[in-house]
Amino acid sequence: MLDSSAPSAEPTAVSASAGSPPARETPAPDVAGPPHSSARHLGLLLTGTEARELADHLADGDTLTAALRVIAPGRRPETRAAIEAVARDGATGASLIAVLRSIEGARSAPTAIDPLWTMPGHLVGVGRLTSSVPYLVRNARQSITCSTFNFQRTSGLWTALREAARRPELTVRLYLDTAAADSPAGRGPASPTTAEVAEQLRPATVLRTRRLNGRPVRNHAKFLAIDHRFVLVTSANFSWSAEHGNIEFGVLIDNRNLAETVERELRNVEDILFDPA
Repeated sequence: MLDSSAPSAEPTAVSASAGSPPARETPAPDVAGPPHSSARHLGLLLTGTEARELADHLADGDTLTAALRVIAPGRRPETRAAIEAVARDGATGASLIAVLRSIEGARSAPTAIDPLWTMPGHLVGVGRLTSSVPYLVRNARQSITCSTFNFQRTSGLWTALREAARRPELTVRLYLDTAAADSPAGRGPASPTTAEVAEQLRPATVLRTRRLNGRPVRNHAKFLAIDHRFVLVTSANFSWSAEHGNIEFGVLIDNRNLAETVERELRNVEDILFDPA
């Protein structure tokens, strides 16, 4: 229904495995239907999640304008132009939905897992270093979801997220622990408050834990989800010591289903467990 939305790596102990995030997502194969150039270009623009959600909305009878709400605002004009190009090449209605379903399927990939370590003295023998996390953020193309107990301005991730929040093609969402960030007893001089995080990462969506049944909710979930595809789960808080000096361990998982599930779980409980910062 058409009507008138990674560069050179940080230090690693050994070469990254095949599951490590590339600078750009692997292009989807050409799909059947309209000429390859327009369909392939659309496949390069969309994640599997975006292709599926667009197809679902169009199948439900939504207009293209309504369907494009699943795309980040900064990417909607380019995505609209690509879909309209596919339509001009003959894929409209059910054919366009079939193209989107093909992109969704082509974006599916088996799980790949990499370990991430922090150890003092450069003792890590296998896997990426926790200090490479900012590299993952800088290579995001569509979205970043971050959950953490606390932030410190000394963290490389803090700088990377501030840069990412200013990129119009990205949607950035953060979940913070209120007591750790806002209590004078719980935070150090290098730790921004939840209000400072919201101000300095504007226009990112920043959420902080609320009280439930008279008690503060604590957020110990420490993860990053990148482009609805990569999930980093780690013992490390986001600070210089956690990224360079402590013993910390995490895993980087390349699995779209897992990434989407993790993001969806927190979105589903936002109104119960979190408030806007």
